[in-house]
Amino acid sequence: MGIEAILALISLVIPPAFDFVKKKFLKPSVDTPEATLSTLATTKPDVMAPYITAQTGLLDAKTRYFNRDVCGVPAQWVINLRASIRPVGVIASFIILAAMMYLSFKGYEFKPELKATVDGVRYACVVIMASWFGDRLSEE
Repeated sequence: MGIEAILALISLVIPPAFDFVKKKFLKPSVDTPEATLSTLATTKPDVMAPYITAQTGLLDAKTRYFNRDVCGVPAQWVINLRASIRPVGVIASFIILAAMMYLSFKGYEFKPELKATVDGVRYACVVIMASWFGDRLSEE
C-alpha cells in the first residue's frame, strides 16, 4: 500500500510542480508583441497597423514551418483513436483496480509467481490515474 501512495502522490504533484517551476523561473521576456503594441499605441500609433501585419505574417510563417511535414488530415478514426487513448487508459485503470479490490474482499489470492506482475499492473494503474488527475490540476 505504501508504494501506491508514493506513486500516486508523485504522479499528482509532478505536473503542477513542473508548471510552477516553469512560471517561477522561466519568466517570459518583457519584449512581447503585446508589450511592443502597447508602447506603439502611446508613442507612434501610425505604425501599429504595419506592426500587426508583420506579426500576422510571422505567425503564419511559424505555422507553415511547424506544419511542413503534414501532408493532409489524418483519417477521422485516427483522430478519434488518439483522442480516446488517455480516457480509455484511465477508465481501464479504474476497472482493473476495482476488480483487484473486489477480489481482495472476496479473499482471492493470486499465485505467488504472479506477485511481481500483479504488483506491476497495480502500480501502473495508480500512476496512469494519478498522472491524469495531476494534469487536470495543472491546467488553467
